[in-house]
Amino acid sequence: MHLQDITIYPIKSFAGIDLTESEVSERGLLYDRNWMLVDKQGKFISQREFPKLSLLTTGIENGKLIISHRLQNNIDIRLRLNESLNSTDKVEVWDDTMLAEKVNEEASRQLSQILKQDVSLMKIGENTSRLADPRFVDSEIQVSFADGFPYLIISQASLDDLNSRLESPVEMNRFRPNIVVSGSKPFEEDRWKEIQIGECVFQIVKPCARCEITTINQQTAERGKEPLRTLSKYRRDGNKVLFGQNMVALKKGKIRVGDEVKILK
Repeated sequence: MHLQDITIYPIKSFAGIDLTESEVSERGLLYDRNWMLVDKQGKFISQREFPKLSLLTTGIENGKLIISHRLQNNIDIRLRLNESLNSTDKVEVWDDTMLAEKVNEEASRQLSQILKQDVSLMKIGENTSRLADPRFVDSEIQVSFADGFPYLIISQASLDDLNSRLESPVEMNRFRPNIVVSGSKPFEEDRWKEIQIGECVFQIVKPCARCEITTINQQTAERGKEPLRTLSKYRRDGNKVLFGQNMVALKKGKIRVGDEVKILK
C-alpha cells in the first residue's frame, strides 16, 4: 500500500490544498485547520450552515495565505501566515472552548459580505490549547480547529466501493481526508490500529461519523441526498454513518506522496 494523496484545509470548511509532501505535527499536518470563521458568539461556522464555503479556495504562496472564490474572480484575499491583530477571543468548536487570535478585519469584512453574515476570521495562536477527546487517546494530544482529531485517513478502495453503489460517483473531497491510501481492500482501514507512513507513525483512534457536508457538491455548493443515503444502508452503526478513520501522530516527521504504508498493528 502507498500514500496516494495528502490534503490540508488551512481554513476550516473551505476547499483544501493537495500537496506532494507535508510535515506531521501533534496538531495535524502543517497549517491544517489553523484558521476558521466564527459568528458573533464565537461559534465556528461550516458548510453545514453555509454550503457556499465550499466555493472558497485557499492557497499558500510566498509566506501568504491566499483566499479566492471559484465563481467570483474579484475575490483575492491575501494574509501573511503569521498575521495577527494581537487580540484574542474565546471561540467554540463543538463542545470545546479555547482562545484564538483575530487575524484581519478587512478579510473578515469581505468574507462577511460573501456569506451575508457577520463573521470573523480567527487563527490558532500561542495561547490556543485544545485537547483531543480523552476517551479515545491515551495521552493529552493537542488538536487544531478540526472537528475532533488531528488526522483523517480514507482508502481509495473504500470510495471506489461506495461509488460502485451510486448512480453518480462522488469525489473524495466530500469527505475531507488528510491522507488517502491506495492498494488496500475496501474499508480495510477499519481494522487498523497503528500504521507507519514514511518515517511517521499514526494511531487509529476512532471511526469518523459523517454528516450532511458529504452531500454537498464541493464544486457547485449544491446539496443533495447522496452519498449519505447510500452509506446509511451499509455503513450505519447505531445512529451514526461511518466512513474513514480518525488518527493521532505517535511519531512526527514528514510524509510524501508515494510513501509506503505499513500496518504495524
